Amino acid sequence: MPDYNNLSEQELESVITQAQQTLIKKKNNKRKEVIAEIKALAASINITIDIKGETKKHPTKNSKVAAKYRNPEDSSQTWSGRGLTPKWMQALVAGGYNKRDLEI
Repeated sequence: MPDYNNLSEQELESVITQAQQTLIKKKNNKRKEVIAEIKALAASINITIDIKGETKKHPTKNSKVAAKYRNPEDSSQTWSGRGLTPKWMQALVAGGYNKRDLEI
C-alpha cells in the first residue's frame, strides 16, 4: 500500500479518480454478472424476464424543455416556466405585465 502522505495533491487527486473509475467498472461488471445469472436461472425454468434499469439511460436526462415565455424587450431571453423565475420576468410582472402576455 503506497504512503499517501508523501504524494502531492495532484497525485492524490489522480489516485482518487482512478480508484473511483475502477470501482464504477467493478460495480457495473458485478451487476452484469448478477443480471446474467438471474436470467439464466429464469430461463432454466422456462421463464423470460425483463429487468428494469439494465441500461442506465434516463429518457429525460439532458433533454431541453421548450420555452414557454419570452421577454418582449429582448427575444433572446426565454423561460420554460420551470425553476426560479428569471429576473427579467420578475421585473416585467412587477411593472404591470401579466404572465399570459409573455407566453410564446
